[in-house]
Amino acid sequence: MDPLVLGALVAFVTIAVLFSGVSVATGLLIVSGVFLALFEGMWALELMPDKFFGKLNSFALLSIPMFIIMGSAISSTRAGADLYEALERWLTRVPGGLVMSNLGACALFSAMSGSSPATCAAIGKMGIPEMRKRGYPEEVAAGSIAAGGTLGILIPPSVTMIVYGIATETSIGRLFLAGVMPGLLLVSLFMAWSVWSTWRNTGLSVMSSRSYSLREKLEILPRVVPFLLVIVGVLYAMYGGIATPSETAAVGALLCLLMAIVIYRMWSPKSLWVVLRDSTRESVMILFIIGAAGVFSYMLSSLFITQSIAMWISDLDVNRWVLLGAVNVFLLIAGFFLPPVAVILMAAPILLPIILAAEFDPYWFAVILTINMEIGLISPPVGLNLYVISSIAPDIKLKTILKGSMPYVGCMVLAILILCVFPGIATWLPDLVMGPVR
Repeated sequence: MDPLVLGALVAFVTIAVLFSGVSVATGLLIVSGVFLALFEGMWALELMPDKFFGKLNSFALLSIPMFIIMGSAISSTRAGADLYEALERWLTRVPGGLVMSNLGACALFSAMSGSSPATCAAIGKMGIPEMRKRGYPEEVAAGSIAAGGTLGILIPPSVTMIVYGIATETSIGRLFLAGVMPGLLLVSLFMAWSVWSTWRNTGLSVMSSRSYSLREKLEILPRVVPFLLVIVGVLYAMYGGIATPSETAAVGALLCLLMAIVIYRMWSPKSLWVVLRDSTRESVMILFIIGAAGVFSYMLSSLFITQSIAMWISDLDVNRWVLLGAVNVFLLIAGFFLPPVAVILMAAPILLPIILAAEFDPYWFAVILTINMEIGLISPPVGLNLYVISSIAPDIKLKTILKGSMPYVGCMVLAILILCVFPGIATWLPDLVMGPVR
């Protein structure tokens, strides 16, 4: 069978299997096993365990459970509420300061936790009622939190970037740096839209509120500054050549656990058990997907599907920007139905040779891919963040939440266009800190 036709068949069967309700990792293993047995013979199944565990035989993977523990420790405390309150006190007299403080808290908390649902829940429980009480439009209140929660997979340290680095064998440290400036760009676009939309709908009446004394502003800082220092310390250790990403993640996880115990008095063994249990569950899920994706990639390569797709696309006489547009559409659709980790592990090994052949920077493309995954988190039919907001604010209709999130999808699309015109936004900082890619 022609490899391209076979590739289309594999894609169709994979989609059908995943939509059947099985887990992503199990679905990938089923599809891989069936096609290897049919086209390579039953002997090929003997290689599946080797490919599965071979994909997991990487020291870099240790950073995933460590960063997850780090985020889980933070998510289990009042750090999100304290972070929100600190920013609200400092920005309350700024026009639109409340929505800015919500988005700022989302950006910082998602960077610390790395979890979009946790960010939406932690910041949304405080921010959405407060914004509604002060007269902010429901669309802005719900949409800004839903969009702000997506920032965790772009702003470092990001588990999604780690997975991309492992899947494409690119530098995780450089990927982290590549996400910093685009992350700030997205935060700025979100804030600009939120303030403008609030002013258009309500005028200046809700744009500012009570003022806080300097003492009130300073008294909240000791609760949140230590966590921010851990993030800064982790990044400094990584880029200062002091430790590897896995080593810094382990130290960061330990420090976050200690601070959760000392600052928020999380003494109970039961509370610590919940943190470790949830972290283990999420880590195993991600590692299971990584191993299954390794088998899936082997199947595609063994049947010459990956190589044929890359050759077919490279032989097309189309402008490279048209090619990139097609890739973005594919990623956008995939992100509507699958979690970011699954999309990256399935698509990155196929897309990266195409991107390199078109002379695009792989680290710049990682940012483009990640923003596409962010769009999927606030877009139907899956739109995980939309349902999290709906659960913490059940009196806001899902239709209203969706309507409020759509302008932020537009901000993300605008960010992609800006990055296409000015790719240096993503590549400048990595080149400055780590030197140009050779």
